[in-house]
Amino acid sequence: MSSERQIVVSMDEAVGVIRAAVAGRFGPNGDPSGHARVVVGVTGAVAAGKSTLARAIGGLVVATDHYLPDYHATAEELRDLPESSDLARLSRDLAELRAGRATRIPQWSFESHARVGELHVEPASIVVVEGLHALHETVRAHVDVAVFVEAPREVRWARAVARERAGDRPWPIEYLEHFFTNVAEPTFARHAERYRAAAHIVVRSVPGTSRAPT
Repeated sequence: MSSERQIVVSMDEAVGVIRAAVAGRFGPNGDPSGHARVVVGVTGAVAAGKSTLARAIGGLVVATDHYLPDYHATAEELRDLPESSDLARLSRDLAELRAGRATRIPQWSFESHARVGELHVEPASIVVVEGLHALHETVRAHVDVAVFVEAPREVRWARAVARERAGDRPWPIEYLEHFFTNVAEPTFARHAERYRAAAHIVVRSVPGTSRAPT
């Protein structure tokens, strides 16, 4: 897709457009051209809709959250930096899955905010890597279809609060606001323009957005 123009789609259109892009990577016999699997990378700021979109695409979903550092051993302002995550291992794991080989991926807990073990995973025809730094240069080499999800800050903040109140990521709302404002937002903002520019598909998680080339 590197020679194609970047397209912008709504969230409602996104799954169909991404699946079409994935299908374009496969040969007539269902075998990918040049390698054994297709990897879709989905990135965006906190609560942009990355995980929801990744699950809707289907296949094996690998979250970059599992490559986060142990929070107790990492200064707060460093926790969301790409260099604090084990992106080198993520890159190796994606290379294995893309080649059709099983691997083990770390498991990181939002309860303890630390790595709690590993999980054996088998490859799938579609592997979706989703998270804050899914299009970082270390990972990007193993991504065939690159997707950037964007949504207004106020929409993402409302989603983050709803997620917290549902018990998905048990932080007090006061600390969530602190982390969102002082760590998550400014950290991702440093990389957002570069990640967006690297995307084949930009997904706007707002009403009334239609498909258009950019």
